[in-house]
Amino acid sequence: MQAENGNRIKTLVFRVSEENFDSLLDRAAAIIKSGGTVAFPTETVYGLGADGLNPEAVLKVFEAKKRPPGNPLSLLIHSREDVKKVARNIPMNAFRLMDAFWPGPLTIILEKNDIVPAITSGNLASIGVRMPDHKIPLELIKRAGAPLAAPSANLSGKPSPSLAAHVISDLTGRIDAILDAGEAAIGLESTVIDMTVKPPVVLRPGAVSIHELESVIGKVRSGYKNSEAGTESDLLEEKAGQKYGHYTPDTKVVLVEGEGKQVSEKLAKLLESYRSKEQKIGLLLSEESHEEISVLLALKNLGPDECFLLGSRKEPEIAARRLFEGLRKLDSKALDVIVADGSFSHSGLGEALINRLREASTVKLFV
Repeated sequence: MQAENGNRIKTLVFRVSEENFDSLLDRAAAIIKSGGTVAFPTETVYGLGADGLNPEAVLKVFEAKKRPPGNPLSLLIHSREDVKKVARNIPMNAFRLMDAFWPGPLTIILEKNDIVPAITSGNLASIGVRMPDHKIPLELIKRAGAPLAAPSANLSGKPSPSLAAHVISDLTGRIDAILDAGEAAIGLESTVIDMTVKPPVVLRPGAVSIHELESVIGKVRSGYKNSEAGTESDLLEEKAGQKYGHYTPDTKVVLVEGEGKQVSEKLAKLLESYRSKEQKIGLLLSEESHEEISVLLALKNLGPDECFLLGSRKEPEIAARRLFEGLRKLDSKALDVIVADGSFSHSGLGEALINRLREASTVKLFV
């Protein structure tokens, strides 16, 4: 059912409701069992799933996403019992994390069992495992009878999808089916922690913070790009599936980080500068920066060509949910540059939000 030699395939789009839940999940599970690909919502972002133990099915995920070979995938599982099928030598601290945060937005990297194909793990000896906190993937895994290799359901390098519309835009004609069940609740990918090293290393920030992890298992290190604590080795990035770039719109993105009004002042100066060069500008802003910039530019009769508001600086959880939607909308407007606001609080999901903004940006400025 997968596209071959560039030929498009028919992608079925199912709008899931309480009334049709069972019938649609059975149809989707049948596609997975037959070696096909299905996109579905999780509490983090939409994922693209295939039987993670079937190398031919996993290859279709790489082909659909145009994902570089060797970039490892993680597995979504239905129950704690599934962990022992795909992983071995599981440390006690990993079980403590499962007790504390599963089902939920935490991917735990463990030593893999031989049952996991090399294509799924990127030829590594480890595999990321997560139990999602969402009825649809849990039921899909259960009915398909296999863990799902399930990266985000977007073309490789594009912002991750928080809405089915994003999946439809990227992957129609490339996958077998899409289960549309509304907006992803969190909007950013899961936290990733590598439990195969001591002390454990957080490879990607997400909704489960380092502080929360340390409250359960003690000291952990930060090993993701652009973290204040620095970076770790290339191998650690490969384990997180971060060997290649992510979150990169086609449009140039300039990120301005700093405190409140200083960021707004810099954003206003950048807008004025780009406008003087007759460039089309889009702004990705907090509500506070939007108000401050409006005041600064009012007398000059200047404004952006496009503007997307993420929410309040003080509520990064809301901004995180809207981030990828904002990047996608602005990226579709034929702009010369997107200027992004990095003045959000680092509390809660704020650290993950800033991390994703940094990943998406071409230029990073600090004020």
